[in-house]
Amino acid sequence: MIKSMTGFGRCEHHQGSRKFTVEMKAVNHRYFDVNIKIPKKFSFFESAIRMELKKYVQRGKVDVFVTYEDYTEENASLKYNESIAAQYLKYYAQMAEAFHLENDIRVSTLGRCPEVFTMEEQDIDEAEIWGVLGEALKGACSQFVEAREREGEALKLDILDKLERMEENVTLVEKRYPDIIAEYRKKLEDKVRELLTDAQIDESRLASEVVLFADKICTDEETVRLRSHIHTMQQELRAGGSIGRKLDFIAQEMNREANTILSKANDLETSNIAIDLKTEIEKVREQIQNLE
Repeated sequence: MIKSMTGFGRCEHHQGSRKFTVEMKAVNHRYFDVNIKIPKKFSFFESAIRMELKKYVQRGKVDVFVTYEDYTEENASLKYNESIAAQYLKYYAQMAEAFHLENDIRVSTLGRCPEVFTMEEQDIDEAEIWGVLGEALKGACSQFVEAREREGEALKLDILDKLERMEENVTLVEKRYPDIIAEYRKKLEDKVRELLTDAQIDESRLASEVVLFADKICTDEETVRLRSHIHTMQQELRAGGSIGRKLDFIAQEMNREANTILSKANDLETSNIAIDLKTEIEKVREQIQNLE
């Protein structure tokens, strides 16, 4: 299957009191680039998430968002830090003595001091957590891949359609070439007759001039290579897989051949065809940038 580099996937998975939601989206990128946003306490799962993503994604800039919900209060407890409270009391007493103030500290005041009371989370069962997170991640990846494949199929059909039009233009260039030579010979004969009036035309010299002109504007090599590149790209698209980079290289070669045809063109019609070719090639390259 052909895949686009853009896509979106989302999945929720819960087990017992835990629920993970994974959302992922991607845009075009030359390489595989991942940005993961996950609750800090689960940051040690980032490496495992990256490894899982590599099973589904070859190229693209992927953003992954992980949210977590826990419906119980069993995983956290309130901790009283007596030593910190004692230090607060000690310094309050020193301040009262130094500034001749009444030491009116109360338990409620002391309890509001930072770090006297803290929430302490229980140890996390990594295997259990990953079991829930991993399922949510796989579900999001499956949706993500499906979205990429749908768009990739649409891109494939569009590129194949453009390649057909390009091949039609290549055929037009090939058909136009003999007519250009014939027209040039006719113009040359008319010019020579006009200059020499009744004198005999040197057919061998005329033939030599026509041969030189034909060689100068000949685009046989370019059209053969261009047609070969078109067929190769069609085959790659139908075969599928991660072919974005390869097709981009082929498109560059196509553009080089079209430029040569345009530079050799000594005919308005051929020039217009070559310009149409370059336009279609550029459109193809733009679409290829979206392929994985």
